[in-house]
Amino acid sequence: MLLDTPVRLGVQLHPQHVTYPQIRDAVLRLEDMGVDILFNWDHFFPLSGDPEGLHFEGWTMLAAWAEQTERVEFGALVNCNSYRNPDLQADMARTIDHISAKGDGPGRFIFGTGSGWFERDYEEYGYEFGTVGSRLDDLAAGLKRIEKRWDVLNPEPTRDIPILIGGAGEQKTLRLVARHADIWHSFVRPDGLAHKLDVIERWAEKEERDTSDLVVSNELQRRGVETADALYDGGTRLFTLGFDGPDYDFGIVQGWLDWRDAKNGG
Repeated sequence: MLLDTPVRLGVQLHPQHVTYPQIRDAVLRLEDMGVDILFNWDHFFPLSGDPEGLHFEGWTMLAAWAEQTERVEFGALVNCNSYRNPDLQADMARTIDHISAKGDGPGRFIFGTGSGWFERDYEEYGYEFGTVGSRLDDLAAGLKRIEKRWDVLNPEPTRDIPILIGGAGEQKTLRLVARHADIWHSFVRPDGLAHKLDVIERWAEKEERDTSDLVVSNELQRRGVETADALYDGGTRLFTLGFDGPDYDFGIVQGWLDWRDAKNGG
């Protein structure tokens, strides 16, 4: 795992119960505040509150963010592999990567992905729900196709698009992390991190892949500084904050930005 990288803060704007102008304004403000990464999620209905409330689709939103922003990295936390053909996902990611490149710089898109879990999405949009195991097998096959497609697209991506994989299952998910991921995201508590990282390392040996530069990511929402400090001590360097509207509390974000800067010696 990568310990010499600066701490970064990502904010996940939940695309539910808000209008799109509110999301657009929040994106501008968060980038101006100095947030490192902006995330949304890949669902079709709210995950909390009124299940019939306002909600927006994630990938089209990310394309808008690519054009709107100048500095911040961005992506889904996380894409659902089940909802789109893997080769199409690769092409969409490459296109958004190019949209986000400003001047001579590279793109800023992060390909966060997972196997899916929200059954209502599947049922109402006509996707086969399957089982946890079958969805993870589909993700494994999909990631191979995505990486292969990136190699043949014209134009190619502006950079090696970072892959973020979410989840903590030890038999399949963490093996995919060892095989493919640049960033591993989970909600694992501080006292469980060392074990999970050991599992990743053991899978990496079998995969014959060096994971010494793997960035460990974890969640801050409903957690305090004590937990964040413990996650940091355990090797976490990307911290994400779930952020609910419409009454966005930007003071919470500023507090975590101050904590980030203190960890980075600022």
